[in-house]
Amino acid sequence: MTFDFAFILSTLPAFLNAVGVTLQVGLIAIATSLLVALINAALLVFRTPYLSRLVALYVELARNTPLLIQLFFVYFALPALGVNISGFWAAIITMTFLGGAYLTEVLRAGVEAVPLAQIESGKSIGLSDWQLLRHVILPQAGILSLPALFANFIFLLKETTVVSAVAVPEILYTTKSYIALYYKTYEMLAVLTLICVLLFLPLSLLLSRLERRLQHGQFGS
Repeated sequence: MTFDFAFILSTLPAFLNAVGVTLQVGLIAIATSLLVALINAALLVFRTPYLSRLVALYVELARNTPLLIQLFFVYFALPALGVNISGFWAAIITMTFLGGAYLTEVLRAGVEAVPLAQIESGKSIGLSDWQLLRHVILPQAGILSLPALFANFIFLLKETTVVSAVAVPEILYTTKSYIALYYKTYEMLAVLTLICVLLFLPLSLLLSRLERRLQHGQFGS
């Protein structure tokens, strides 16, 4: 078997575009998932009974249904109800739904790890619930949660390959398209593997370094 390197080079522009789509979907999903998790964490901190149960139900539903099923529901089932969503936004919605649940659990664990004495001290100096959440609970919970948060960020980036099922032109979709058109299976799988290594490994190392700096109070030094 010989590799067709000329063919590989000819596909690079398409794969560069695919990497851009992958990062776009992944980064938007991470940002929106984190926003959902922060809102849910605030609801859990205030211990509003009905809202806390609703958050718990959402987390269980999202974490116990496959991302592909969620994606198919949004992309194929909602149009039957008159709600038409593009593949790109179906990907964002479903990845936010799943990612928000995982990050909610991460922040919940971080909130529970904040020493009770810190919370009582905040109350003793007259901080409101929102001030306590903003200045005492979330900053400490965020630092305590960094390893799990960053691990889930990488997880969400990797999960972008699932959205190829609804024709979002990310790296897996591009790979499958070239294989179907030109039957260059080994070449395209090699390119896919190389891109994943070059894309995810540096991001993982960067997040690990950032995590260490934040945990030791060295960020910005």
